[in-house]
Amino acid sequence: MVTTMRSLHLALLIGVLMSLGLSQPKNQKTSVTLSDETQACIDCHRGVTPGIVEDWLTSRHAQTTPAEALKKTAFERRISNEAVPDGLRPVAVGCYECHSQHPADHRDNFDHFGYRINVVVSPNDCATCHRTEADQYADGKKAHAYGNLEDNAVYQTLVRVIDGVKRVDGMKVHGLDPTPTTKHETCYACHGTKVGVEGMMTMTTSLGDIEVPKLTNWPNQGVGRVNPDGSLGACTACHPRHSFSIAVARKPFTCAQCHLEPDVPAWDIYRESKHGNIILSQEGQQHWDAVPWKIGTDLRAPTCATCHSSLLVSPDGDVRAERTHNFSARLWTRIFGLIYSHPQPKSGNTAILRNADGLPLPTTFGGQHAADGLIGAEEQAHRKDAMTHVCQGCHSSAVTEGYFGKFAQTSAEADSMVLAATNLVRYAWEKKIADPANPFDEMIEQLWVKEWLFYANSVRYASAMSGPDYASFENGWWELSHTLEEMRELLERHGAEEK
Repeated sequence: MVTTMRSLHLALLIGVLMSLGLSQPKNQKTSVTLSDETQACIDCHRGVTPGIVEDWLTSRHAQTTPAEALKKTAFERRISNEAVPDGLRPVAVGCYECHSQHPADHRDNFDHFGYRINVVVSPNDCATCHRTEADQYADGKKAHAYGNLEDNAVYQTLVRVIDGVKRVDGMKVHGLDPTPTTKHETCYACHGTKVGVEGMMTMTTSLGDIEVPKLTNWPNQGVGRVNPDGSLGACTACHPRHSFSIAVARKPFTCAQCHLEPDVPAWDIYRESKHGNIILSQEGQQHWDAVPWKIGTDLRAPTCATCHSSLLVSPDGDVRAERTHNFSARLWTRIFGLIYSHPQPKSGNTAILRNADGLPLPTTFGGQHAADGLIGAEEQAHRKDAMTHVCQGCHSSAVTEGYFGKFAQTSAEADSMVLAATNLVRYAWEKKIADPANPFDEMIEQLWVKEWLFYANSVRYASAMSGPDYASFENGWWELSHTLEEMRELLERHGAEEK
């Protein structure tokens, strides 16, 4: 009965499409067999959303089948599962194959012209073929980025200060809570939102009125997005729909969506570095789509993906680094200082961290590590060794060790500058020049935030990625020293006594 009804719906849909001149084009641009369901999607959406269809037709999903992908050697595969459901093996990975998985888990599942469709494709859906990647991603900080921000009371205080509209009453400034719209276009655009479903709504389209789920906090491609099926993350943050290109994910422009100055200046420093100079000058000479990625032949300098995630081999095929979608797996220290550099957290869920003062932070304001929640010396050495092996694909042992030694010293010195600034803001709290109830809203406190969130971070990133101007004048040591002096003068103007 279900099959009969589906055939009837399909026949009616094709009749409507033919009447609108939207039937299947002669040039399908793919020789791979499509499922009947995906063919129906394409027949309709070629007229409704043609950009989506054309983008998908450029994808590897459109050009091969899981059955063909499974025949490749382990190194050449883009699919990590040893097997996929029989119904998916002989056809292209198309609209229906992605948007119909696990319907019982999806609160956004709905009837669309006789087919049960999910609006949001989640990492759990991608895991039908890419389970290893989904599991690795789920262990990292990116998957937990929404909760790491939303469930941390200290961070929420900072978000309210940054994003809340201010009202002035005489000389007093009153901060309001930020609206969901502002939050979702700022911090949560990168961290991700929680996508909810509030019933159904009517949409007017060229095919008439249709009923679709009413989603809240949507659209969003944040790395820690909470999906309607309960899974965490958005694969499309790096592999944009509907081409899902590995080449796009490997290029530094993708990471530049969020990793920008002043707080996370990775892209800005990369552009300034010799590595960035080579890649940006010779972008067309790199083999961005090769799997595995051969050092020296497919790429001549590293990108973000090279160091953090990609499967790398020598020209002879020796493995330099295994593929990982946990982007901290090769990182032993965390240079995004909160408020100091520190060992990487054990769990991607950093909201569970508690420092000695009981705050959900990896360090105290005085610099003491929340050791129970951070990786130990053995794991740090293991991760450093993994990154060293990547670097030594092109650099000598002496260069690599000298580089990491410089980086460790610079991080320690930047931390010492943060401690000096922290001592000044603590003095302000002690003398009641500022109120520690909200440690981010007054002038001396905001200068303190700049000291660690902008300038110390820039110095650490510059050392890690060889960007000398960001270590010196561009949000670097000059600003560290200048801001410290601003804090001291502000205390002096408030009549603070020499301690």
